[in-house]
Amino acid sequence: MLAVIETTPPINMPTVTFITPDGKQTVIKNTDGTLMDIATENSIEGIEGACGGVCSCATCHIHVTPEWIERVGPADETEQDMLEFEEATHPGSRFSCQVELTPDLDGLIVEVAPLS
Repeated sequence: MLAVIETTPPINMPTVTFITPDGKQTVIKNTDGTLMDIATENSIEGIEGACGGVCSCATCHIHVTPEWIERVGPADETEQDMLEFEEATHPGSRFSCQVELTPDLDGLIVEVAPLS
């Protein structure tokens, strides 16, 4: 199933696709803020954001698809430390609260990590 949601932030902001563990794809157009902000505002299943985006709860764990890892960039030291406690990590693991959206990320595809 594919859902497309269009928001109205500033011009030239990216479109992001979230893929949930059950395979549902949600495309959100004209996004603004962090991936966690967009996910929670649009009720993406599996993204809770319990800590409000301060990288302290791991309830917004995503997997950046391989073709986007370099453009999204690596996790900082704090995020890496938190990721060590997660079970379903891989090289593209990030917390969506730590990924700020920019026009360079237009077309970004992320997978919501399965709950640990």
